Formats: sequence, structure tokens, C-alpha cells
Amino acid sequence: VDKVDKEHRGIPQAVFLEDVDSYMSSTTPEKNAAAVLKDFDEQLQKYKYMELNLLQRKKRLRAQVPDIEKTLEIVKHMLKKNEEFQTHYMLSDQVHALATVPPTDKVFLWLGANVMLEYTIDEAIALLTKNLNTATVNADQLEDDLGYLSNQITTMEVNMARVYKLGLQAQEGCCRQIVNTSVLLVFKCKYFIKDLFHYSVIIITFWWFFPTFCSV
Repeated sequence: VDKVDKEHRGIPQAVFLEDVDSYMSSTTPEKNAAAVLKDFDEQLQKYKYMELNLLQRKKRLRAQVPDIEKTLEIVKHMLKKNEEFQTHYMLSDQVHALATVPPTDKVFLWLGANVMLEYTIDEAIALLTKNLNTATVNADQLEDDLGYLSNQITTMEVNMARVYKLGLQAQEGCCRQIVNTSVLLVFKCKYFIKDLFHYSVIIITFWWFFPTFCSV
């Protein structure tokens, strides 16, 4: 992981490993493939956690923008007509009542956390327009950040795949060396047993005919 990218909410930039061997040898202390994979996996999980948070924020913004647009449309309608009108308002889930709204130059807006404030219609339009612009900019920024974050996740996954491949190659090399050593030992044992058999035959033959030689 390299420098922090200030343009993308401080998300660290993942560096693609051009030379895995050089990276492995440059770690202090030098790490094996398993240790490097563990470090990379921890960073990958951090990226995925960031991605989950951004997706949740994106979901909330998607719900907020239509609500703001609808509220802004209603307030503009009140400013334009400035006359009594009838509407349905929600008493509870799936329960609505008919209400008559007299001409007014003031409205109440929910700000969240069970807080409602009174505004003039002009103030309400200015506030809602500002909130809508902010939500739209944030939504666009989130899309950009999610795309950037997706690239970092892909880079880390590719790095992990390359380190894993290097680890497999190292294991195959060790296994090949063990097999070669084992084969060499088998051949040496084979010749040793063969020589031992020959020497045993000679010794047995000598001891078998030694009394005959002595009697002659």
C-alpha cells in the first residue's frame, strides 16, 4: 500500500507488484509467501470494509434525493399557487387522511433526528435546493470513490494471486529437490546392498573352503 489519495476520501492506493521476487526480498525481516499473503489479506479486508460503508452511504443518498426533490416540488407549488388546496397526509403506515391547506407563506421541514423547524417558503426553497445539490454532488463522489476502491481491491487480489503462485513454485522446487535427493539415496542404497551381497558371498565362500585349504 502506497500513499493516501486525498481525492478519494483518504483511501490508500494499492501498488501493483511488478516484480514479486524483489518485493519478497525487500521486506524487513524477509517474509515468506504465507506471511505476505496474510498482510495482503488484511489490507484487502480493509478495502472491502470501506466499500461496504460507501455502499451503505450510497443507499441512504439514493433514498434522500427523491424525498428532497418531492419536497422541493411541493414547496414550489405552494409558492406558485398561493391558494387553498387539499391533500392527503399520512397518519401512520398505510393510513392517510384528507386535509385542507390554507394559503401560507411558511412551512415546516423535517431536519432529521425528530427535529422540525419553521421556514418561510423562500428560505425552504433555498435550503432544499442547497441540500439537493449537496446530495447530488456526494452521490457522484461516492460513485467515483467506489470505482476507485474497486480498482484497489482488484490490484490487491492480483498481487495475492501472484504471491500465491510464487509460493507454489517455491514449494514445487523444494519437493523436486526432495524427490531428487530421495532418488539419489535409493540408487546409493541399491549399489550398497549389491556390494554388500557380493562381499557376503565372498566371505561365506572363503569360510566354507578355508578348512579344506588348511587340510591340504
